[in-house]
Amino acid sequence: MAVTGLAAVLLAIAALLVVVSAVQPVARRLEISETVLLALAGIVLGGSADLVLRSSYTELFNGAAETLLDFPLNSEAFLLIFLPALVFQGALAIDVRRLAHETATVLLLAVVAVVVSTATIGLALFPFAGLPLSVCLLLGAIVATTDPSAVAGIFRDIGASSRLTRLVEGEALLNDAAAISIFSLLLAAVTSHHSIAPGSALLEFLVSFIGAIVMGVLFGRLTLLMITTIGAAPAAEITLTVALPYIVYILCDEFLGFSGVVAAASAGLTMSVYGPSTFRPQTWRFLNELWQQLVFWAGSLVFVLASMLVPRLLVGMTRWDCVLILLATGAGLLARGAVVFGLLPLLAATRLSPPVPTPFKITMVWGGLRGAITLALALAVTENQHVSTPVAHFIGIIATGFVLITLFVNGTTLRYLVLFLKLDQLSPIDQALRHQVLGIGLGEVRDRTSEVAEELGFSRAVSDTVISQLGRQVEEEEQANTFDTALGDRQRVTLALIVIANRERSILLDLFRIQGLSRPVMETLLRSAEAMVDGARLEGRFGYVRALRRRLRPSLRFRLAQAIHHRFHFDQPLMSCMTERFEMLMISYFVSLSLIRFMRTRMEPTLGSRIGEIVGEVLERQRKLLYEALQTLRLHYQGYSEALEMRLLQQVSLRLEGEEYDSLLSESLISDELHRELHRDVERRRGHLGAPLVFNIKAGIEARMRALPVFRGLSDDALHAIAPQFSIHFTSPGERLYRRGRRVRTVYFISAGLAETHFPEHDVRFGAGDVIGAEEALSRMPARAVTRSLQFGQFLSISTRRFRRLVAEYPDILANLDELTRARHTTERSGVMLLPGDSAVLTPSDDAIALATADLSDALPETADEPGHRQGPSA
Repeated sequence: MAVTGLAAVLLAIAALLVVVSAVQPVARRLEISETVLLALAGIVLGGSADLVLRSSYTELFNGAAETLLDFPLNSEAFLLIFLPALVFQGALAIDVRRLAHETATVLLLAVVAVVVSTATIGLALFPFAGLPLSVCLLLGAIVATTDPSAVAGIFRDIGASSRLTRLVEGEALLNDAAAISIFSLLLAAVTSHHSIAPGSALLEFLVSFIGAIVMGVLFGRLTLLMITTIGAAPAAEITLTVALPYIVYILCDEFLGFSGVVAAASAGLTMSVYGPSTFRPQTWRFLNELWQQLVFWAGSLVFVLASMLVPRLLVGMTRWDCVLILLATGAGLLARGAVVFGLLPLLAATRLSPPVPTPFKITMVWGGLRGAITLALALAVTENQHVSTPVAHFIGIIATGFVLITLFVNGTTLRYLVLFLKLDQLSPIDQALRHQVLGIGLGEVRDRTSEVAEELGFSRAVSDTVISQLGRQVEEEEQANTFDTALGDRQRVTLALIVIANRERSILLDLFRIQGLSRPVMETLLRSAEAMVDGARLEGRFGYVRALRRRLRPSLRFRLAQAIHHRFHFDQPLMSCMTERFEMLMISYFVSLSLIRFMRTRMEPTLGSRIGEIVGEVLERQRKLLYEALQTLRLHYQGYSEALEMRLLQQVSLRLEGEEYDSLLSESLISDELHRELHRDVERRRGHLGAPLVFNIKAGIEARMRALPVFRGLSDDALHAIAPQFSIHFTSPGERLYRRGRRVRTVYFISAGLAETHFPEHDVRFGAGDVIGAEEALSRMPARAVTRSLQFGQFLSISTRRFRRLVAEYPDILANLDELTRARHTTERSGVMLLPGDSAVLTPSDDAIALATADLSDALPETADEPGHRQGPSA
C-alpha cells in the first residue's frame, strides 16, 4: 500500500535526513565541501525522481518520486521556515567584539558589494538578454547573495586564519539582508511594470535596514530581560531563543515593512553580546550546541530540497542560455574583485578598518559561492503568477546555472587555493610559541607518564621505551625553539596580556556558575574582560590598561544615582548601584589574586622571567588598587562587607559540594536516589542564600563625621542635627571634582580616599580628614586649579550654600578649618592618609595611583625592546 499525505512527507524528510547524515563523513573523506556534495545529492535525487515518473518500468516508485518532486514547500516556506533560523544562528556564533573592528570591511562586502554586483551583472546581461533592464538587475540581486556555509566549512577543515573566517561569515550575515531588500524592490517594479525611482528606493532601503536593526536589538534585549526574570529554568530560557528569530522576522517582514533578515540578524548579535553574561555557562553551551544542530538540519535540508528543483529549473535551457550564464558569472567575479581590490585599500588608508592582506582578498573573491538562498529567490520568481513566462525562464535558468558554476568550480578548488596561498599556516607568534609550548608541555607529560607507569605497574621495558620517545620529542622541540629570538619583549607582553584577559574571562564564567551572583555585575565584568582582550590585541599594554580603567570608573547609571542622592537625598538608586559595585570590586579582587598566581605558575615558564616581571607588575598594581578600594568600603561598611564575603564563600562551598556528589555518582559510590536527595538538600541551602543583602548607604554617617577633625568640638546633638544635610559621594580614580575657573558648587569632606589639586607650580595632596573647596565656598571665588580624586574614596559632600550657613551657625567649624589649613602647609606628602585611624596610618599606594590616574606611558613599566631600555634577562 502506498504511503500518502502527511505520512509521505514525514517519511521523505526522514529519508533526506539519512542522506544528509551520510553526506558529512563522505565529504570529509573526499575532502570536498559538504555543501557541494549536498547540492550534488539533491540534483541526483531530483533528476532520478523525474526519470522515475517518465519511465513505465518503475511505477512501483512513482509515489516516492511524486512526493519528492511535489514537496509541499514553496519559496515562501523556504524563506519563512529556514531563513530566520539560519540567520539567527549565524549571528549567534559570531564573536561580535572581534568583528566590531572589521565593521567597515563587513559593511563594504555586505552592502556595497551587493549593490555593485547587482548593477554590474544587470548591465552586463542587458545588451544580450533581450529583456528590460529591471529584469536583468533583478537577476543580479538574486545571485548577489553569498553562502558562507561551504566557505567557512572549508576554512575550518584546513585551519585557515580565524580573521578570514570572521570576514566571510560577517559578510554573509548581512548580504542576505541587502540582497533580499534589493530583490523585493526590483520584483515589485517588474510585476507592476513601473520604473524605479533611485531616491525613494534608497530611502526605503535605509528605513527598512535601520528599523530592522532597532527592532532586532529591542526584541533581543526584551528576551534577555525575560530570561533574567524567570530565574534558573534552562528549558524555558532556550525555548525563548527559539521563538525570538521567528517573532522578530515575521513582525518586521509582514507588519512593519522592515527587513526580517536584518531583524533576525541583529537579534542574534544582541544575544551573542549579552548571552554569556545572562545565561548560566552550562545553559549557554547547550544553547549553542542546540542551535548548531538545528541549523545543521535546516541548512542541509534547504540545500537538498532546493537542489532537487535544479533539473526542473533547467528545463528548456539553450546554448545561448549557457553563454548568458558564463557572462553573468564573469561579471559577478569582476564586480567582487573590483570591490575587494579597489575599495578595501581605501578603508585601510583612511584607517576605517585594519588592512586586509592580498592572499585574503584573492580568497574572498574566489570564495563568493552562491547557494540555497539564491535558488529560493529564483524559485520565488518562477512561482510568481505576475511574472511572464520569458522572465521566469530567464531568471530560473541563469540563476541556477550561476549557482552550479560557483559550487562545482569555485567550491571544489577553494581548498587548494587556500593551501596554495598558505593561509592554513600559523601566525608568526603562534609559530614561535608552538615549539616553546610543546617543549614545556611534553616535559610535563613525560614526568607524569613516568609516575603513572610506576603507579600502575607497567613493565620497565615498556615504560622506558615510551618515556625515552617523549624525551627525544622534548629535545627536538627544544632544539627547534626560536621563541626568544623570534619575538621581542613587546610582542611577548602583548601575548601575555591577551592570555591573561582570556583567563580572566574563563574564571568569571566559572564563577558565574555559582547561583546567587548578580547578573548585572557578571555582565559588566565579562564585557570589560572582553574589552581588555581586544585592547591588548590592538594596542598591547596600553589597550589593556585603558580597558581596565574603564571597568573601574563608575558607570553612567552610578553617576546618575549619585546625582539624585546628592540633589534630592533619595538613596534607593545609589544603594542599588553600591550593592553591585561592592560585589564587583570584591569579585575583581579575588580574580586578580588568581591571575597573579596563574601568571607566576603557568605563564612565566613559557614567556620568560622578564615578561613575567612586566606583566606581573601591571597585575600587582591592579591588585593594590582593588585592595585599597575594598578597604575604603570595608572601613565604613564592615558588617555588609563580611556578610557579602561570607555569602560568596558559602556559594562556592555549595557548588563544590554539588560537584563532589556528581563525582561520587559517576564512580558508582552512591545511587541515583541518594544523589537526587543530596542535590535537593544543596539547592535548599542555596535558596536560603538567595535573599539580597541589605545595604544602608548612610550607616554610621554621624560616626564618620565625628572622626573628621573639622567637626571637632561639636556636640552629639549638633552632629545629629546637621548629618541629614550631607550626602555620600563615592569617588573613582581620576574623577575631576573641580575645574579651574569654574564656580565651586560642592564642598567635600574626605572620609576615606585621596585627592590632589594641580597648581602650575606645585601639587597639593589631600587625604582622610581634609576638606576640599571650603576656602572657595567661603570667599565665593572660582576654583583656582583642577582637583581630581586619586583613589576610590568616600567623601561627605554638601552644597556651598548650606556650607556657608553651617559655618555661620557653628563657628567651631571655621576654627577647625583654619587649623587644618595651617597643618597641611607643614605636613609632608608621606603624612597624607588614605584611610582614617589612630592605630595604623595607611600611606597611599603610588603604584595603584599611577595605574589609576597617570598617563599610560607613565603608568606602565617599560619593556626591553622600547627605546632607551636595557635588555633584561629572559627565561
